[in-house]
Amino acid sequence: MAHFVLVSGAWHAAWCWETVIPLLEANGHRVTAPDLIGMARGQPQVAEQMTIAAWTAQLVELIEAQSDPVVLVGHSRSGLLISEVAERIPEKIARLVYLAAFLLPDGASIGRTAATVKGGVTPDVIEPGAAEGFMVVKRGMTVPLLYHRCGAQDAAASVDRLVPEPATSFATPAQLSAARFGRVSRGYIACSDDQAVPIALQRAMLASLPCDPVVTIDSDHSPFYSAPDALVSALEEMAAT
Repeated sequence: MAHFVLVSGAWHAAWCWETVIPLLEANGHRVTAPDLIGMARGQPQVAEQMTIAAWTAQLVELIEAQSDPVVLVGHSRSGLLISEVAERIPEKIARLVYLAAFLLPDGASIGRTAATVKGGVTPDVIEPGAAEGFMVVKRGMTVPLLYHRCGAQDAAASVDRLVPEPATSFATPAQLSAARFGRVSRGYIACSDDQAVPIALQRAMLASLPCDPVVTIDSDHSPFYSAPDALVSALEEMAAT
């Protein structure tokens, strides 16, 4: 059985895995889903403490404390995070799993990569938040962007729990090497009806940095609510390969 570490994407915290965790645990897996610093509702948000580097350090500390290598899963923005963790502790990662996630080469950033295709997380759908240094999804755009195939109750509850995202998440370039990040096995779970990280962008990233296996599920950007059974099956396939 695998130990999955599930890392949520922009604006989200560990609550987004609430449906997936019991399904994985029922199948005998161990699951850890940390709240990244500042991303759980009610936590103080200090931009200087909520950086790619700080979150990477948080995850490295968590994973180094585990006795065996983990299957490290990153959703959306956290594709960059799991790559950075693998760069630092490749020996502690059994497999990287990118879930509709940004799979970036060295030097690339989320913002510049997102701008290479039409749609997705662009200035058309996000804007500065009330606090300096943070970004939010524009009013009325959250469900169409993130949850358009989720049930109404799950979508509404999710919207209520989102928090502002540090703007630096989108601007920070990846710092990766073939010798460390490049030696870790990686798989990709693509979401075919994703409006935040469009399938065209997912395929373009895979063309630059191939993954094996690649599993495509019929889902929006939030399969943990819209397609949890298919997501669990895909995660288990990743762990078993």
